[in-house]
Amino acid sequence: MAQQRPHPRPRDYWVVALILAVITAAEVSVTYIDFLDAAVAPMLLVMAAAKFAIVVGWFMHLRFDAPMYRRLFLIGVIAAPILFAAVLFSFGVLIG
Repeated sequence: MAQQRPHPRPRDYWVVALILAVITAAEVSVTYIDFLDAAVAPMLLVMAAAKFAIVVGWFMHLRFDAPMYRRLFLIGVIAAPILFAAVLFSFGVLIG
């Protein structure tokens, strides 16, 4: 049987919530800084991906579950954009 990681304490959840709040504040702040106009979208995408990973890892407990659950989740995360792109391609949206 695989060795389990200890379940997080309530304090750990508060730390994660604080980190998410800081990232959210950074996202809002970035939109108000004029000289970052060209870099706003990539910065927001990176921060959103970071928040997604934190929420999935901590609040969905994937980092504490069996590896099979992580693999199934990752299959969906990878397959969804591929399917989305295929649908857009089939309707001619991605063709110049």
